[in-house]
Amino acid sequence: MTRRSVLLFLTGAVVFMSALAVTGFTCGYRLNLTPSEPLGLWRIEKLQRPVAIGDLVFLCPPTTAVFEEARRRGYMRRGLCPGGFAPLIKTVAALPGQHVNITDHVLIDGRTVPASSVSRRDGEGRVLLPDPGGVVPPHHLFLHSPFASSYDSRYFGSVPDSGLLGLARPIFTFAP
Repeated sequence: MTRRSVLLFLTGAVVFMSALAVTGFTCGYRLNLTPSEPLGLWRIEKLQRPVAIGDLVFLCPPTTAVFEEARRRGYMRRGLCPGGFAPLIKTVAALPGQHVNITDHVLIDGRTVPASSVSRRDGEGRVLLPDPGGVVPPHHLFLHSPFASSYDSRYFGSVPDSGLLGLARPIFTFAP
């Protein structure tokens, strides 16, 4: 192969891969590279009803100091949400009006949330401060992941539902 042929092939491959990535993104496909949910290809499915407890959703976090610190610590990835964050994939654990109590685990309306232990330190030994809990305010959601090291509402509290992108549907995923 000549040098020109190699360059043409590589240019064509880059153009093809870029077009594939743009098409996938505009059709709602996302790659999950964090262990809070299975790794792999996911799709954002438009929510045709009110959000419900147990829904696995994609949500853009608000641009707050808590999330900026989380990104600095490496808990959050960069992405196309406002503030430059990647969307979260989490399960809706509580809706507006529900009472959340956070101790060494999470209780919602007096019932323990499975797999909701609260860590006091992250994997690097840095202090983690749990959210104080309380009543989920109007237009907010309390999010959870059963992954033990998940950065979720146990630590950042409820988040505005205005960031809700839709349901998270696995396409091709695997557990690490």
